[in-house]
Amino acid sequence: MARAQEPSETALLHPLFQDHAVLQREAPIRLWGHAEAGSGVSIAFAGQTATAHADADGRWEATLPAQAAGGPHVLVVKAGRTTQVVRDIRLGDVWLCAGQSNMELPVWRALDASSEIASATHPDIRLFVVPHGSAVTPQSRFAGEVRWQAASPESARDFSAACLYFARELRKTIDVPMGLIQAAWGGSRIEAWASADALRTGGDLDEALDVLSLHATDASAAVARWGRHWEHWWTHRTAAALDDMPWRAEASAAGWRAAPVELGAWERWGVPDLADYNGMVWYRTRVTLTAAQAARNATLELGAADETDMTWVNGTVVGSRYGPGEARRYALPAGLLKAGVNTVVVNVLDTYRDGGLAGPAEAQALRFDDGTRVVLDAGWQYRRAADAGEPPHAPWQATTGLSTLYNGMIAPLGRYGLRGVLWYQGESNTGKGAVYAERLRALRNDWRRRFGRDVPMLVVQLAGYGMPPTAPVESGWAQVRDAQRRVAGEDAHSGLVVAIDIGDAYDIHPPNKQELGRRLARAARHVVYGERTLPPSGPVARSASRMEAGVRIDFDDITGALATTGAKGPIGFELCDAERRCAYADATLEGDAVVLRRVPDVRADRVRYCWADGPVCTLRDAAGLPAGPFELPLTPAEAPR
Repeated sequence: MARAQEPSETALLHPLFQDHAVLQREAPIRLWGHAEAGSGVSIAFAGQTATAHADADGRWEATLPAQAAGGPHVLVVKAGRTTQVVRDIRLGDVWLCAGQSNMELPVWRALDASSEIASATHPDIRLFVVPHGSAVTPQSRFAGEVRWQAASPESARDFSAACLYFARELRKTIDVPMGLIQAAWGGSRIEAWASADALRTGGDLDEALDVLSLHATDASAAVARWGRHWEHWWTHRTAAALDDMPWRAEASAAGWRAAPVELGAWERWGVPDLADYNGMVWYRTRVTLTAAQAARNATLELGAADETDMTWVNGTVVGSRYGPGEARRYALPAGLLKAGVNTVVVNVLDTYRDGGLAGPAEAQALRFDDGTRVVLDAGWQYRRAADAGEPPHAPWQATTGLSTLYNGMIAPLGRYGLRGVLWYQGESNTGKGAVYAERLRALRNDWRRRFGRDVPMLVVQLAGYGMPPTAPVESGWAQVRDAQRRVAGEDAHSGLVVAIDIGDAYDIHPPNKQELGRRLARAARHVVYGERTLPPSGPVARSASRMEAGVRIDFDDITGALATTGAKGPIGFELCDAERRCAYADATLEGDAVVLRRVPDVRADRVRYCWADGPVCTLRDAAGLPAGPFELPLTPAEAPR
């Protein structure tokens, strides 16, 4: 395996360009790197040559003519007396596989993992993993070591299963080398993956983006400003009491209870109303200091907080971070501590499984600049805040911030040539699904400005998760799915991959990534490689129109004919009025359409299908591909086609 290449005096090329790399075929080949300021750079690759000139900062860039798929080739770069040689480069199709945990989920966690790993020898599929990296400004280098590797049992084990299985399936019809770049981080929100400029287009994030910009030059001032923003949210949220400020030393003792000495996940405290609780909990304690201690520079050390904390000392915000399992260390402003009693207050938000401030008790302490340490051993109290809702997230947080992963993981890719993007993300945005379409559109346009204006994007629609409902419900998951459908459908260079039927009601990480890879490859063949007679996914609802007896929904992209599973007719259809009061509707198949019987007492304004976190969806076509969830407004009856 190639050794990871880090910046060094002899590395003229950016670390993306290493042994075993794949460069995009049939497109101009952009190369860049760093050399001695002012020096000339010569490049030779596959019979083509180019020259460049390093600027005052040593940066250089060159472009070689497009070439057909093939290889192996050798790339030679020279500047002065320095030469760098990169071997075994292939020309093929390069795919960026991005998103959160379902894109990051490795082969060893997918179905039939042991067999898949043992058979994962694919010399013409090359793998590249972008290290987790978060930054408040765009970076030119990766956060850790990187390397290209041919797919093998060793390299594939920890690589994205969805991405690898996609390329394996695609090569059955597109026989060229495939380069796979994995840039994914579990729990990440879409806002973290778009640039600051892209996020400003909506206008609703300007305050947070201003704080992020300030953080780049004055982190302490940014923390203080965000603290005021967060406190304003707390005191002005629905049903808030203006005098309820738990971070203050003089805050009322009402409602506070003693926490276990060792802290740890609150689900394990034996407290009934915390046993299955996802939400917000306040913690507070006190520490007594001497005048000499209070005069020293100090850092607050906290055990890991799952997931997000907001922390105050003596009523002043000192830090906020997202990171399950990661300990917190916050430098305290000079003059904040005082002789006598000091208060420490921590707000912890958890949205999935175990939550809380981790122990042991000794992990919570003040560390002074002389090396001494005072444990916060006065005993912790807690207060549940079940009605608080979701707070604003500090914009510098890694996976829940703004532009942080774009800066740390996408910007270092420069303008590397891509054939397309695979995007599987959205679970972390289901709490605010109504704005997801705007965010996805901004990200798509943003990445096209970087990688090319027509770079295709294949979007995986969120899989089912959770138990099926017994009556119509509102669902943030359904909102995100419909946003994904609408944004993919508005763009000729985008495709939607329906995954509603391969989810798992009990696992947010469904393991059947093999079928997902097959569907991604199918969508790529249609959208990217021009197989227009091959429907990219399953049946797609084109329109919903009123009829005398009810509603008719016409479908396109059907292979064969519409069919249902498990029942004589399709289920999961709802008719809704203008106030979003919905009722299930009986449905029958009529050729390429589904006809819904009118529901008494519902003045139907729209129709929706499979509208729940984990719905049961039974409509599909002869290829076995499911119709995806959707919501459509009702229109007047159409003339027969």
